[in-house]
Amino acid sequence: MMGWLLAFQLAAALSPAVNKYLRVDRAKVILTHVEIIDGTGAPPIVDRNLVVENGKIAAILPGRDAPAADGTAILDLKGYSVMPGLVGMHEHLFMLAFPNLAADGSYERPALFQQMSFSSPRLALANGVTTIRTAGSIEPATELRLRDAIDKGLQPGPHIEVTGPYLEGATDGGLLQMHQLTGPEDARETVAYWASRGVTSFKAYQHITREELRVAVDEAHKRGAKVTGHLCSISYLEAVDLGIDNLEHGFFTNTQLDPGKKPDVCSDSRGDYTLEHMTAGESQRLIALLVRHHVALTSTLPSSAASLAGQTLRPAVFDAMSPALREEYLIGQNRPPSDPSRLHKEMELERAFVAAGGLLLAGADPVGYGGLLPGFADQRELELLVAAGFAPVDAIRIATLNGAIFLGLQDRIGSIAVGKNADLVVVKGDPAKNISDIESVEIVFKDGNGYDVKKLLDSVKGRYGEY
Repeated sequence: MMGWLLAFQLAAALSPAVNKYLRVDRAKVILTHVEIIDGTGAPPIVDRNLVVENGKIAAILPGRDAPAADGTAILDLKGYSVMPGLVGMHEHLFMLAFPNLAADGSYERPALFQQMSFSSPRLALANGVTTIRTAGSIEPATELRLRDAIDKGLQPGPHIEVTGPYLEGATDGGLLQMHQLTGPEDARETVAYWASRGVTSFKAYQHITREELRVAVDEAHKRGAKVTGHLCSISYLEAVDLGIDNLEHGFFTNTQLDPGKKPDVCSDSRGDYTLEHMTAGESQRLIALLVRHHVALTSTLPSSAASLAGQTLRPAVFDAMSPALREEYLIGQNRPPSDPSRLHKEMELERAFVAAGGLLLAGADPVGYGGLLPGFADQRELELLVAAGFAPVDAIRIATLNGAIFLGLQDRIGSIAVGKNADLVVVKGDPAKNISDIESVEIVFKDGNGYDVKKLLDSVKGRYGEY
């Protein structure tokens, strides 16, 4: 919370390093003749003037031409829509690298995380993501300092809610950069240490034990933090009973029906069997339990859709990649496509979860693999939510207001209303009718400052995958 307070106090004090990426930097801005998609799921409001002053939404008025005025930027935006800045709830500031990757897709283990503290924030902001929650950190101290640098106006990027280091249990495999918990006391100490340093959430990972998760949840809640999870050793039913707040990747990682599942041990199926074989009655009971205990789900559809047949990258995504990452992506394209049935089942369950009153969040899981880059993958998530059967305005709510609600920031961000923070995305076209228009971002306002999308993208062209 301190980061947000600092951001509001210092929003106008941007350094020259940030100012050069601005397109609009006046204290007062009037966006004339826009369509407003307010993020609540309500129908769009056509032909409005939206007034931004001192970093806040000051007024929403009937559309009209505005006379020139000293100190005021007036933008004629006929044919454009304005929506809240996206709130990305499964974001990463690192990419996944595969050493000595061969043409057949094999590589020398271990896979490694590489921090992308320069390019990731710029890509996210350029594509309309004004707030992110890092869903697991490899360098939490780096990300806390990056958050503060952005809030102080020293670097461009979104507001960052930092998640602590992964809470991973003991395993013979896994990723070397994840600390493996030695038991419940280690889990408690880890949560206490990082919560005291400013992280606002923690992510339980695939091999954590029930007792480690129980202690971690208790300690996090004492300190006002939340716990999410990419689980395997613990089923969703067990996690709910232990008080978890959020589950990542929708229903993909629930192992409650996996054959041979043992307590506190990740199953061989890793949830695939459960997703494929869960009956309507079983899914309804699980959804009812999640809703009753106010457990949110984060949809990360792009990570599953990336391996389907017929997927193509937009040129802008390819342009942002480093040469090595482009090569990795092209090698990945030679792999056999995945079966789409699991993705379709996940989409069906996400619709059912929302229909039952569940809080669905939107995430991108942008780690480079499969062409998943920050910002671009967040836009893809919106498109896939619509493909899943959500109306465009409902998909936009999932990706904006729902995330703000989970973070407890709905009085500041997540929807367009007078008095809220001016975190806004100006889009050419009408994503309420054609969700793919979300790709046509013209200007991104954060704290009332309008960022030039092209300048941000040019600053990281060919760099994601290096730094």
